[in-house]
Amino acid sequence: MSNINTGVKVKPYDSNTKASGRFKGGFWLVVLGAALWGVDPLFRVILLKNLTSAQIVLLEHIIISLIAIPVLWKNRQELRGLGWGHVGALLFISWGGSALATVLFTMGLSSGNLNAVLLLQKLQPLFAIILASLLLKEKLPRHFGILLVIAIAGTYLLTFGLTLPIGHWSEFIQVGSLLSLGAAALWGGSTVMGRLMVGKLKYETVTSLRFVLALPLLTVLTWSEGAAWNMPAWGTGAFALVSLNLIGQALLPGLLSLLVYYKGLTTTKASVATLAELSFPMVGVLINWIVFQQIVTVPQLLGFLLIWVVLFIISRQQSTISAPSS
Repeated sequence: MSNINTGVKVKPYDSNTKASGRFKGGFWLVVLGAALWGVDPLFRVILLKNLTSAQIVLLEHIIISLIAIPVLWKNRQELRGLGWGHVGALLFISWGGSALATVLFTMGLSSGNLNAVLLLQKLQPLFAIILASLLLKEKLPRHFGILLVIAIAGTYLLTFGLTLPIGHWSEFIQVGSLLSLGAAALWGGSTVMGRLMVGKLKYETVTSLRFVLALPLLTVLTWSEGAAWNMPAWGTGAFALVSLNLIGQALLPGLLSLLVYYKGLTTTKASVATLAELSFPMVGVLINWIVFQQIVTVPQLLGFLLIWVVLFIISRQQSTISAPSS
C-alpha cells in the first residue's frame, strides 16, 4: 500500500464545497452511524452460541451483498473513472477495515491482556489524524490537540473508570497488543480512505464496495479456520432466532450504520470523523447497562460528558466554518 496515492488526486478538504452547502449535518450522521455499531452485541450474543466470529462476518457480508450488488450495477458508470490508487483505497477499506481489522482484534483478545488490548484501541484517532494530514492535507480544527486528549480521557473513563486496566506496563509488549495496534491502524486508515473515496463515488457505492470486495478474503479466512458450521436444524425455533439475529445484525449495525456513516463522511473531515466515532463506546456502555444490567458508574458518566463536550465543540466549529459569509 505504499503507492496508495498513485493516480489519486486529492484536494485539501474545503468545508465551503457545494456538498457542504447542501448538507451541514454530516458530523452528526457520522456520530449516528458509529453509534449504531454499539447495538451489535444485541445480535452477536446469540449468534456466537452457534457460529464463529469469521462465520458471522462472512454471512453478514453475503446478506448485505445481495442488496449491494444491484446498487453497484445501477451505479456501474462511476467505476469506470477509478484509478489504481482508488482501487487500493477500496481494498484497504474492505480487506483492511471490514475483514482483517476484525480478525486481528479478535485474535488480540485471545492472545493477551484483555484490558490492554481494549485500551490500545483508543489510539485509533491518532492513526486517522496522521494519515488524514499526510494523504488528505486536512487542516485541523482549533485546539484539536487538546480536544483529542480530552476525548481519549473520556473514552478511558468510559471503559475503565478510575482504575488502572493493567497490572504491569510490560503487558503491552506482547503479541495480543501488537495485533490490537494493527487493528487500530487499519480502522483509523479506513476512516481516511473512506473520506477519500466519498469524494470520488456516491456514498452508497462506497458502502456497497466495502462489503462486496471483502467477500473473497472472508471466504478464504473462514475456510482456513476449519470450524464446523453449527446452525440449528431447519424449521426449528432456534433456526428462526439465529436467522433473525443474523439478518438484524447485517442490516442495522452493518448496512444501515455504514450508509449513514459514509453519507456523513461526504462533508466531514476524516480527522474530525474519527472523534465522532467515539459515540460507539458510549452506546456500547448504554446497551450493557440497559440490556445486560451492567451498572454505569460515576466515572463512566464523566467519560460520557467529556466525549459529548468534545463532539459539541467540534460540531459548533464545523457549523461556523460552513456558514455562508454575509
